[in-house]
Amino acid sequence: MVLTKRGQGLSINVIIVAALALIVLVVLVLVFTGRIAIFERAVGQEGDAELTKMKVQYGDCHPGITEEATFRSDFNRAQSPQEQNDARAIFADEIDRCNSLFEKASCESAGCSWK
Repeated sequence: MVLTKRGQGLSINVIIVAALALIVLVVLVLVFTGRIAIFERAVGQEGDAELTKMKVQYGDCHPGITEEATFRSDFNRAQSPQEQNDARAIFADEIDRCNSLFEKASCESAGCSWK
């Protein structure tokens, strides 16, 4: 009785298909992550454009950089038009609060920026 052991091997076709599948997967990941970066930039530009529109209401005393950054992030994070409107309303209230201050000292002490 002679026992012969035959190894279970992978055929060359299986190896080629697996390598091609891996290459396709890597390409898809690269494409998808590239698209995500483009999307994030576009969303950021939308918030910047909205901030520029809101700056038209600025007077001598206006919200500082921190409030502007908060508005931008709230606006960009908004999932619905209602949330975007809420972010606009909050920032418009901040603009009005700062606009009501007519002296540089009171403006800066209230956390706003002068000119």
